Amino acid sequence: MYTKQALTLSEANQLIDAALIEAKQNGWAVAVAVVDDGGHLLSMQRMEDCAPVGAYIAVEKARTAALGRRETKIYEDMINGGRNAFLSAPVISATLEGGVPVIQEGQVIAAVGVSGVKPDQDAQVAKAGVAGLQG
Repeated sequence: MYTKQALTLSEANQLIDAALIEAKQNGWAVAVAVVDDGGHLLSMQRMEDCAPVGAYIAVEKARTAALGRRETKIYEDMINGGRNAFLSAPVISATLEGGVPVIQEGQVIAAVGVSGVKPDQDAQVAKAGVAGLQG
């Protein structure tokens, strides 16, 4: 039988806390979402000055990173490189930078998505969250 790791709610919230510290240090208002390896929401927070749509986009970025088992920037780069047909891929809807998988022992166990600022800044916040969990 296959055994895998999974995030606890406490760990999902720890990841969000680390991401929010990074956002606050840079003066960025964002939404941060954490999903399990199947893309199901575990936890989410939206800062007061983040647009409401940020919460939706953060969840979808996290879901896309979890289901695709890679950073969402890879999809954005593919589309920007001319592979526009990828826009019609089922289930994978947030093909924007800012979704990052959480990898333990070579397996994707969860993912984080961030929305609210520039794409590279969203990714910076997401990666800070993952580092805060693993560090």
